[in-house]
Amino acid sequence: MENIVEIGTKRKFSHSEAQDLLPLIYRLTEKAHAEVKRMMSLIEAMKNVPQTRIKVMEDDVQKTIEAWQCKIQKLGGVPKGYWLVDLDNGSGYFCWKFPEKDIKYSHGYQEGFTGRKEIPGRCHKDQ
Repeated sequence: MENIVEIGTKRKFSHSEAQDLLPLIYRLTEKAHAEVKRMMSLIEAMKNVPQTRIKVMEDDVQKTIEAWQCKIQKLGGVPKGYWLVDLDNGSGYFCWKFPEKDIKYSHGYQEGFTGRKEIPGRCHKDQ
């Protein structure tokens, strides 16, 4: 039996398709971000706790991040670091970083986050 949608298959997005997907990406990211932040606060507060307990919590942080990355990949996105998502547009990537409310940046395939540029002529929700 053949899969209709292959997980990890490259998908190309128009700006409007990427923008339509953003609310879901935002919610998934917001939830994972809050959970990691909560766990990191607990770890930082545990000064007199055995290292084995802290190691378990650090592993839980890593699992939360990996689960977020997997969900983003299933949606066709490319997780790039913490809370940063690229969406292939055919000539590079639309680039989004939590907590931005809109997809308003892009960069070429060879450039990373530091090379992102504002998409010209776009109306943005958070302006």
